[in-house]
Amino acid sequence: MSIFRRPDYTSEITSFIDGLKAKKPTLEAEQRAGRAIWWDKNLNLADQAEYGEARVAQQPYVYGTSTHPNGN
Repeated sequence: MSIFRRPDYTSEITSFIDGLKAKKPTLEAEQRAGRAIWWDKNLNLADQAEYGEARVAQQPYVYGTSTHPNGN
């Protein structure tokens, strides 16, 4: 036995998650399905390039531009 070995420990959070998975075995599959709906998307690179080209550069100081209505 190593002198550096710690006793087996599981946190309350880990115990909670393990219990939740035991009660509802389909939980991980449902999480993956939800992730696929919202996050895992195939990007159209042509559209991404078009969005980048259409971007208008912001002026250095937004509130003090030369297009002020009072002409200042």
